[in-house]
Amino acid sequence: MTQVPVLYENEEIYIINKPSGVAVQGGSGISHPLDEEFAKQVGQKVHLVHRLDKDTAGLMIVAKTPQAASKWTKLISSKQVQKTYTAYCFGSLSKKKGVINDTVIQHGENKVAVTNYQVLEEFDVSVVTQSEEGEKSQNIKVSKISLELQTGRMHQIRIHLSKNNCPIIGDDTHGNFKLNKLFKKVYKIKNLQLYSTRLAVPIDGKNKVFEIEDDFKI
Repeated sequence: MTQVPVLYENEEIYIINKPSGVAVQGGSGISHPLDEEFAKQVGQKVHLVHRLDKDTAGLMIVAKTPQAASKWTKLISSKQVQKTYTAYCFGSLSKKKGVINDTVIQHGENKVAVTNYQVLEEFDVSVVTQSEEGEKSQNIKVSKISLELQTGRMHQIRIHLSKNNCPIIGDDTHGNFKLNKLFKKVYKIKNLQLYSTRLAVPIDGKNKVFEIEDDFKI
């Protein structure tokens, strides 16, 4: 795994920019997880306080000690840490701002899941393909959406957007497989286009904000 960028460090935590395709924790069939590889990078054991999906890139907090991990886990669960995601999706949502309140299935059970969203931008992408019949052009609607989670279910954003006919580009589990294949061929987009782009965290009595740019390119 390549070096993980560190945006901020103090005596308790690192704030890092996790690459897409890196699992945050080891397990069966998982090689080079973040918690092991980043520990090697910084020369000390690190502790996870929250998670990002393997395919989601972006900002996350990693603690230096068990005590710091306990503190920051509580800060996150009490909503004192604000996490904002950016997704690029096929299609559009019927309302440009709102709340998706729909259950998701976790471990065989229906769980309450709530996602706040705001559509930042909508644009058409013209895709030209070649076939035996000749050149074919089609316009595909793409939406850039900002999202915040009220609940933290696995794949919550991906499931909620897919259920609302606005699947995330590159989502090969819940997405539009035909369009994913097309964008992979034409635009070389291989990764899930979901990013943790903003963290607002309480540090030294102030709300400190960290932001990154996503790397979506058409």
